[in-house]
Amino acid sequence: MRKITIRSAVCLFLALFLALGTGIFAVKWVLCGGDWVRLPANQHMYTNGMLNKGEILDRNGTTLAKANGDGTWSYIDSASVRRATLHAVGDPQGKIGVGAISAFADKLVGYNKLTGSAPYFSGGKKIYLTLDADVCRTAYQALNGRSGAVGVYNYRTGEIICMVSSPNYDPASAKAVAENDEENDGIYVNRLLSANFIPGSVFKLVTAAAALETWENAETKTWVCTGTYEADGSTVTCPKKHGELTLGEALTFSCNCIFGRISESLGKDVMEKYVEKTGFTETISINGIHTSVSSFDFEITENGNLAWSGIGQGKDMVNPCAMMVYAGAIANGGTAAIPQLISKEENSMGLRTSIYLKHKTKRLLEEETAACLTEMMKDNVRNNYGKGNFPGLEIGAKSGTAQKGGEQKNNTWFVGFLENEEAPYAFVVFVEDKGSGSSAAGSVANKVLQAALKAADER
Repeated sequence: MRKITIRSAVCLFLALFLALGTGIFAVKWVLCGGDWVRLPANQHMYTNGMLNKGEILDRNGTTLAKANGDGTWSYIDSASVRRATLHAVGDPQGKIGVGAISAFADKLVGYNKLTGSAPYFSGGKKIYLTLDADVCRTAYQALNGRSGAVGVYNYRTGEIICMVSSPNYDPASAKAVAENDEENDGIYVNRLLSANFIPGSVFKLVTAAAALETWENAETKTWVCTGTYEADGSTVTCPKKHGELTLGEALTFSCNCIFGRISESLGKDVMEKYVEKTGFTETISINGIHTSVSSFDFEITENGNLAWSGIGQGKDMVNPCAMMVYAGAIANGGTAAIPQLISKEENSMGLRTSIYLKHKTKRLLEEETAACLTEMMKDNVRNNYGKGNFPGLEIGAKSGTAQKGGEQKNNTWFVGFLENEEAPYAFVVFVEDKGSGSSAAGSVANKVLQAALKAADER
């Protein structure tokens, strides 16, 4: 009897252990099934380490890349479109980890949690991206070989219309590029999603928001710029004496002295609070692709670090996509749609197999603050950059130039939005160039926005 009792206990333990293991496996299957499918060791889905199923198209149904079934991929005939969409589409070798071929591999092969990769999905799926290939080509051509990134997205729906990163390469010549990595530093990095850069004066939008939400009458308060400002032993300078300015005028003239003083007056704790409120210190999930996290250091040091951080220098490092979303929130009353890259999916029978719902950010600014910054950014264009440089566009913007010193090229930025019911777009342009943000990055922005507006009118 004692032996039967012991054996029963052992059997019960093993049964419970099996049930626990089955439960853990079931949870893992739900949470990680897509990751398992994406593993190159899965020989049903990969040939010679490369995905062998699927097709990637733009929003207009233009095929950007298609698996040939043997581990090779065919790309669109246009070399300029291939290069423009490279970091969004990706490469079969998986060197661009955030490209669709790698990031959406489970979707491309037709995987789902109920049937796995069933035989009737064996032809793979079509994934329609939100991108417009022609707008991306315009951005690629406007960058003209310079390192940088261009992003345009609908701040109400979340659709990314344009996502271009440079340097890039023609995926038809991927082997040649792979042999010369030292000459193509960062060529596999999507600079819009996966990199951070010194923001320069575009960060003054954050400092201005902090001032507006911290101080009463900040919009009408004035400060005096004498051309230089001593910040704890470090000299902050402006190109000239700006004299007495309101906050909006200081933003238009991009006055370093005034924004350095504002940052120091607000203090470390307030500045940290507002960079957290902007969402810069959190990743953005774009259909499961995670952006890099921006970083800041607002410590009060002997070299005036707090002042420099408030004007977008110091140790500030900002992700371009996060800045684009922030511009969308300014235009949209303080919140914006979270970006998305997938428009829809179709199986091999042409049936739609997905629904992508719009999701909003948390509140990044108060509604009154957003309205105030919207008007200030529109004034920037009217009174500084010139409406004539953006014909036909109802645009608000802020430029930025981060000087890295020596022979290094500047980080030039142009960030903003369109006020257009048919094309409510926020944008970011980042270019490594010797020029200024308004001239170098601003001219790229105009070309891309004109193309995006034309495409919206034709839809």
